[in-house]
Amino acid sequence: MPEGVTESSGSRGGAANEVPSYDRRITVFSPEGRLFQVEYALNSVKLAGITSVAVRGVDSVCVITQRSKAPMDPLLDTTDPAFSHLFQITERLGMLATGMSADGRSLAQQARNEAAQFRYKWGYEMPPRMLAQWLADRAQVRTQHANMRPYGVVATIVGIDEEKGTPELFTSDPAGLVLGHKATSAGLKDFEAIKFLEEKMTGTYLSFESTIEMAVSAMRHVLGDNREGYDVEVGVVRKKYPAFRTVSRRLHKYPQGGQNILDQSE
Repeated sequence: MPEGVTESSGSRGGAANEVPSYDRRITVFSPEGRLFQVEYALNSVKLAGITSVAVRGVDSVCVITQRSKAPMDPLLDTTDPAFSHLFQITERLGMLATGMSADGRSLAQQARNEAAQFRYKWGYEMPPRMLAQWLADRAQVRTQHANMRPYGVVATIVGIDEEKGTPELFTSDPAGLVLGHKATSAGLKDFEAIKFLEEKMTGTYLSFESTIEMAVSAMRHVLGDNREGYDVEVGVVRKKYPAFRTVSRRLHKYPQGGQNILDQSE
C-alpha cells in the first residue's frame, strides 16, 4: 500500500481517537460506566432556563412552573399554548414538562393517546403511577438504540388515584427513572428549591391551601424578588375536585401565599 495512503489512514485514525466513541454514541458505556449522552440529556433540561416545583399534600397536588421567557420577536403571541409547560392528559391527569418545549409537547400528546387507549380498553382512568411508568419505559428504551436520542425533558405527573383516593406525584427523567415524591423540583434551580422544601416540609401536614402556599413559597425563594414579577403557571388536582386545573399568574402579586392564585380557576 502506498505510503500516502498509510499516513492518511493513520491520521484519520488519530483524529477519530481524539473524541472517544462512547462520548458520541448513546449505546456505548465509558470506561467509568457512564452513558454521556444520557447525562447530556439531563443537562439539557436546565438549558430552557426555567424552574418547576411540585408539592403533594394530604388531599391535593400543586405544580408551579415559569412560563417560557418572551422571545425577541415582538410579533409572537406569548399567550399561545406553545409557551406553556402544563398539559392536561385526561380530565384528572396532568403533566408538567420541564426542559425542551418541543419534546414536552410530543411526550404529552403520546401520553394522551396512551391514556385514551387505556380507558377504552379497561373502562376506567389510567392511574398516575401507571402513566408515569409508561413514560419512563419509553424514555429508557431511547437509551438503548443508536438511531434515537433521549428526551430532553423531565415529566412530572400529578393526579388522584381513583382506587386509593389519594393524590399522587411522580417524575420521569430522560434516563427512564420514575420516582414518587412528597415534593420535588426540576430545571435550572432545582437544587435550591429541593433544599428549601426539605427544610420546610419535615413532618408538615399540608392542607389544600398549605400545599399551594408551599409550592409558591419555594418558587419565590429560588427566583427572588423582581419588581416586574415572574410569569408562572400553576396546576392543581384535589381529592374533592379531582379535575386537573391550570391558571397563569404574575407571581409577585401574591407575596403572602398561594391561596388567591387560583381564584379564577375555581
